[in-house]
Amino acid sequence: MKMEIFLALIVVFGFLVASCRDAPEPQTIETEQETASLTIAAVGDSLTAGYGVAESEAYPALVETALRAEGMQVQVVNAGVSGETTSGTLARLDWVLTLAPDIVILETGANDGLRGLDPAMVRDNLRQIVDILQGKDIVVVLAGMKMVWNLGPAYTGEFNRIYPDLAAEKELIFMPFFLQGVATDPALNLDDGIHPNPAGYRIIAGNILPFVREAIAVAGSNATR
Repeated sequence: MKMEIFLALIVVFGFLVASCRDAPEPQTIETEQETASLTIAAVGDSLTAGYGVAESEAYPALVETALRAEGMQVQVVNAGVSGETTSGTLARLDWVLTLAPDIVILETGANDGLRGLDPAMVRDNLRQIVDILQGKDIVVVLAGMKMVWNLGPAYTGEFNRIYPDLAAEKELIFMPFFLQGVATDPALNLDDGIHPNPAGYRIIAGNILPFVREAIAVAGSNATR
């Protein structure tokens, strides 16, 4: 059974890479002009963008709804781009900054790992992204990613260390694994086996909310200094 799951994951991850190669270029997001005391940008790849589901069913919209139900005046902007790597995120960071976010939820790197890109480059890209954001006094929530073992234990081990190491180095609010409780569960993913379905996104939103609340508290503390 373990071998069957392992082989299925390899096929699924190959599908993810192929399905994202023709991802569109990032476009300007049209958001409602509304008064919000806090702006949160959810930055990432197809897992943030909500590939295969309605935008209202992806985790950024669910987090905004939950926070507003708690009485918080927040706007969560879905700034995800399907197929994006850490290099793509770094390249469009100036565009992200035009959103004037107080907080950035950073979920990127899965596509780097699936393509077997150099973990040292992934680490460097993420470090540069975080440095730029922190230089603008933006609170960063880092969502960790983990690779399966099809690229070998040496590569997988090095890749999986990137996120906790960077979180400790930069003192980031850290969600250890973005897909915790959702990855590999057919009931929580689309037919491709890797992109969450609406039920999966509800779990992700619930998992990430405590980290976002922590970031809101930090942002509020920073604003009063």
